Amino acid sequence: MVGDGLNDAPALSAACVAISPSTAADVSQNAADIVFQSISLATVGDVIAVAQKSRALIRENLVFAIAYNAVAVPLAMAGLVTPLIAAAAMSSSSLIVIINSLRLRPSYSETRR
Repeated sequence: MVGDGLNDAPALSAACVAISPSTAADVSQNAADIVFQSISLATVGDVIAVAQKSRALIRENLVFAIAYNAVAVPLAMAGLVTPLIAAAAMSSSSLIVIINSLRLRPSYSETRR
C-alpha cells in the first residue's frame, strides 16, 4: 500500500508492506514501513526492485549454506578434516555469503541520480 493522506493510515497499518512519502501526513508516515524522501513515485519501483534482489540473494545464500553444511558437517563428524581446516572452511563460507550479499549495494552510477 502506498499512501500519503490522513485517511490512508488505517490501510497502511493493515498492509503487509506500507510505503509513504516524507511529505505525507505524520500519521501516514508513522503507519508506513518505508518512508521515502523523493517526490517522485518512481521510488516505489526502486523499493520493489531492491526487495526482489534481496529475496534472490537470500535464497542464494541459503542454498550455499545448506550445501556447505550438507558436505562439511558429515566430514567433520567422521573425523576426515582437522579442526583447523573445519574452522577455516566455516569462516570462508561466512565470508562468501557476506560477499554475495554485497552485490545488493547500488553501483556508483545508480547513486548519482
